[in-house]
Amino acid sequence: MFFVYILQCSDGSLYVGHTDDLDERMRQHDAGKFASYTARRQPLQLAHVEEFESRFEAIAMERKLKGWSKAKKVAYISGDWEKVGALSKGKHQWERSR
Repeated sequence: MFFVYILQCSDGSLYVGHTDDLDERMRQHDAGKFASYTARRQPLQLAHVEEFESRFEAIAMERKLKGWSKAKKVAYISGDWEKVGALSKGKHQWERSR
């Protein structure tokens, strides 16, 4: 089993990653083991987790999510598929459709 996860960082930004051991990866992030984006943005909160059968599927979803705007990621986390769809149709489409 593989996981794609989204972390809410202390500065309000979102971080997307994948792993095959979510508990260990969270311990690593919390300990600041990675000289990376999340090490400088503690504390972190797990905002979303999704399971995949293969690493290939998890990496594909991670890459897709990393290409999305923050607004689209927030809509995805909350399960607001209407807004995800609207945000997929182009920049500022959601604001025009209100």
